[in-house]
Amino acid sequence: MGKLLEETLNNIESADKNIMSKAKVYMDNLTKPIGSLGEMENIAIKIAGITGRVHNTIDKKNIVIMCADNGVVEEGVSACPKDLTATVTNNFTRGITGVCVMSAFNNSSLTVVDIGVDSDSLNEKVIDKKIAYGTRNMAVGPAMTRDEVIRAIEVGIETVEKLVCEGVDLIGTGEMGVGNTTTSIAVLSSLKNLPVDSLCGKGSGLTDVQLEHKKSVIKRAIDVNAPDSEDVIDVLMKVGGLDIAGLCGCFLGAAKSRVPIVIDGLISSIAALCAMRINKNAKDYMFASHLSAEPAAQCVLDELGVNAMINLKMRLGEGSGCALAFNIIESSLYTMNNMGTFDQANIVSDFLIDIRE
Repeated sequence: MGKLLEETLNNIESADKNIMSKAKVYMDNLTKPIGSLGEMENIAIKIAGITGRVHNTIDKKNIVIMCADNGVVEEGVSACPKDLTATVTNNFTRGITGVCVMSAFNNSSLTVVDIGVDSDSLNEKVIDKKIAYGTRNMAVGPAMTRDEVIRAIEVGIETVEKLVCEGVDLIGTGEMGVGNTTTSIAVLSSLKNLPVDSLCGKGSGLTDVQLEHKKSVIKRAIDVNAPDSEDVIDVLMKVGGLDIAGLCGCFLGAAKSRVPIVIDGLISSIAALCAMRINKNAKDYMFASHLSAEPAAQCVLDELGVNAMINLKMRLGEGSGCALAFNIIESSLYTMNNMGTFDQANIVSDFLIDIRE
């Protein structure tokens, strides 16, 4: 295990349950029926446990986008050409993709990381953390070495630590990589020992025939590599992607730094699952932005124990859901900080008892 990864795992603590209890007491004394704001209440209380403060505000938001190619595209598992990874990675820095415009609208910045794009034509605004020019074809052998996986996880940790040092206090997770729904389903199937057929979706628009081929490739990759479901790094090494490993590191880094981190869709949720399997306390820092339209999405969120804030049937990826979730998180905190208490509102105790029953 790498030195940074080991240090990170040794410094991840669970959320502060005492502060969460105090935050709940305060929330329950606001001028509303108890629990009437639903998930907004849970969000504000959870963030209190992360920061150790009952009242919180967000100063700087950033979405980290891990970009990498996947060797398994050689098997024809995607409807998109491989070079689209490099094209879209560059476009993230031009402000024209979905996540770019959503982030701009919600006053969030982006950190675009080349962790494994198969190209030397990326512009200088893309942060160069390239570990390899994409992974190897997992359908014929391991996608990565164990060292490459650990290095990718540490890139995620380093990226988050740098952002936190710059004052970022709310982080989102995005990705770009042709073929990464294939690697994600292979990782999920391996970790949970679930059949591929029940998990695999059409990704970027496959036909029914292409979907069946995609499933067969994933099954072959799992059979060829026999990943160990009890060893997350082994699973990532054999059937994962550099983007997934990098995002796994982001979740671990956020937990170490005690900052909230938002899951986008299926791929980042599987990276979050990897992080939780490596250190169970990491889940205390995670929030789910939306329920992806991919079939496996709810399965992952259930194991993580997080609820999606919205369901707009999105499946864009890139971190697009995080930009929308940021607004909900900030609204939750603003409401807790600015709504009056029963005492302030001069609401008599008899009425208070009535609305709580």
